[in-house]
Amino acid sequence: MKWARKTHLYLGVFFTPMLVFYILTGWYQTVNPERLKHPSEAETFLQKARTVHVDQIYPGEDEFGKPSSPFLFQWLVVLMSLAATLTIALGFYLAFRTLKPQWALWATLAGGILIPMLMLWLGRK
Repeated sequence: MKWARKTHLYLGVFFTPMLVFYILTGWYQTVNPERLKHPSEAETFLQKARTVHVDQIYPGEDEFGKPSSPFLFQWLVVLMSLAATLTIALGFYLAFRTLKPQWALWATLAGGILIPMLMLWLGRK
């Protein structure tokens, strides 16, 4: 279990800044439906952050007039997604190995699944 704790800790610490960035820019996109037609239209910090979130590039051109390539950042995001999934799985493993009673964990997990589904269902018109 020691390896699980260390892996969970280091993956969490390394990827937390990117996860927070994606959470905050995703929140911004959710509450602000304004969409840019092209990344070059991004002027404010929030618009540029949204462009990174959606297009995986920092808006603008390099010194040679070429647009950015999303390739490297996309691979980092794929790695972050895989590591976040592993970290979540390790978190479940650690929780179920160390916390009692387990019924409270199962109830919390069920709530985390059912409450968002209920909110979507209640929001239907």
